Amino acid sequence: MSILINSESRVVTQGITGKTGQFHTHHSIAYADGESCYVAGVTPGKGGQTTEGVPVFDSVAEAREQTGVNVSVIYVPPPFAAAAIDEAVETELDLVICITEGIPVKDMVQTRKKMEGRKTLLVGPNCPGVITPEELKIGIMPGYIHKKGRIGVVSRSGTLTYEVVHQLSELGLGQSTCVGIGGDPVNGLKHLEVLKLFNDDPDTDAVVMCGEIGGTDEESCALWVKENMQKPVVGFIAGVTAPPGKRMGHAGAIISGGKGTAAEKISVLEECGIAVTRNPAEIGSLMKKKLG
Repeated sequence: MSILINSESRVVTQGITGKTGQFHTHHSIAYADGESCYVAGVTPGKGGQTTEGVPVFDSVAEAREQTGVNVSVIYVPPPFAAAAIDEAVETELDLVICITEGIPVKDMVQTRKKMEGRKTLLVGPNCPGVITPEELKIGIMPGYIHKKGRIGVVSRSGTLTYEVVHQLSELGLGQSTCVGIGGDPVNGLKHLEVLKLFNDDPDTDAVVMCGEIGGTDEESCALWVKENMQKPVVGFIAGVTAPPGKRMGHAGAIISGGKGTAAEKISVLEECGIAVTRNPAEIGSLMKKKLG
């Protein structure tokens, strides 16, 4: 069991003929059940070609009609990535995972508006993707550090996701699914929505939730956890102070009116019963302690 993706998913890569799309599709096909899961690619004007052994179509609609795809991963350049999301949503795919970084905020605001009332779930943009270990990876994460198991992971930071997964795997704690939701100010699934999915998943025993400064998503999630979560949650908040005149972290890491600081987030998480560590090197060991 897993959330969002598994070996039954059928994946289309939008932007498969570009350097980035081809590279990561190649490695995703080589991982676990990827060869049977990646069944189509889309690049307008290049329909009829084959890339990485995968047939290329001119549109997502054509790819769905010919191959039955239900999940899209997007490696389209920033100026055109929001339109690629729109196309997948209009084709009524179950899930869209957008890896692209640097999509204009205005474009994403319009895309999120168009998604209202539609069935498609969005992960990203500016995210590492989603992986169900030893079944399917969709994105840019290093598959070899993951181990199949019963710990869910959700994080805004890609590199922090990899650190958490490495620690868990080294301690013998495999993962059910790992979801990198991305750190852009306008994106798809939030911590709360992913926690709900993990809470309902019978094969997930506990969850690691990694957040960052900026916004109030982690606090909202913590309040829900306090009242509804039936499984242990371990939390970490990444808070980086940038030098004068510099910006560090994701575009979404914006503190406004004193809200969204690391200290405030940690306080709320702890008040809601989430075990929080201030040292990222201790996330795995804290989870092992919580599980006894």
